[in-house]
Amino acid sequence: MKRGNIAIFVPHSGCPNACSFCNQRTISGTLKAPTPEEVGKICEEAFEKNTVDPENTQIAFFGGSFTAIDRDTMVSLLKAAYPYVESKRVSGIRVSTRPDAIDAEILDILKKYGVDSIELGIQSMRDEVLLKNRRGHSSEDVRKSAAMIKSYGFEFGAQMMTGLYGDDDEGAVYTAKEIVKLKPDTVRIYPTVVLKGTELERLAECGEYEPKGVEESVKLCVELIKIFRDANVRIIRVGLHASDNVEGEAVGGAYHPAFHELCEAEIMREKIADELLKYEKGKYDVFVNPKDVSKTVGQKRKNIVELKNIGYDITVKETEKLKIGEVEIKKGER
Repeated sequence: MKRGNIAIFVPHSGCPNACSFCNQRTISGTLKAPTPEEVGKICEEAFEKNTVDPENTQIAFFGGSFTAIDRDTMVSLLKAAYPYVESKRVSGIRVSTRPDAIDAEILDILKKYGVDSIELGIQSMRDEVLLKNRRGHSSEDVRKSAAMIKSYGFEFGAQMMTGLYGDDDEGAVYTAKEIVKLKPDTVRIYPTVVLKGTELERLAECGEYEPKGVEESVKLCVELIKIFRDANVRIIRVGLHASDNVEGEAVGGAYHPAFHELCEAEIMREKIADELLKYEKGKYDVFVNPKDVSKTVGQKRKNIVELKNIGYDITVKETEKLKIGEVEIKKGER
């Protein structure tokens, strides 16, 4: 059974600000908010495909600021989703929203209708970066909202971005460390992708903003992944969800359909290199779990090539004896 979300996109309608990076039509693939009837239809279609594990699947309202949309609309969507929670066909409901769209009244409503996970679009914990990118909230709003969400017993998810206008690597690391202090259950890391029709596109065209590319964004995100893993924060996404909409509308930045895999491959290369440097240069067999083979080899054999460039000619071999993430190195034939 597939584990995850039944995703229902509620585009820009709930956002009071036009953030520099945002084009919700491109990200979500839709301009129109769903009706309660459409919520039911989306859920039923997911059940018909027999890919839903009830204990590990949530109905997820993504794409906009769910708690900032018209209150009657918000409640009507929750009412349409709640029967699936009551009947235990899903484990709960997940919503994403803005840090300044959380208060006691809203949390009471969400709790009443089966919401058990709330993700905050934090993006940055540097106020100057939030201001430059027209976020309309402060880092203190984030801290207050996170504390309220946790006090109500919701699972708390954090979303951050890298490469924003006015930000740098140091700022992204600072944001990650500040998010860790909030004790989130989950985190998503989104390197900035410049989309058509956004303020970032205009800033890039006039030379005021230089977006980070894939390679340098991977290096930064590897550092952020390590920060969150060291803090036992579960990472549920790195990079924008791959879609034809994003690929067609991206005009710069760090879009790659397998961005997370690139990061994991870099982490694996670093781990293997650290082990190999304990040995003299030569040929070696590198044993890994079968599920780690692709990230060990790297995209287009990148890891094998880079390790060979520093004197280590490796052959990747799989073994069920090793757990995911474990590596064993043996001397290969000369």
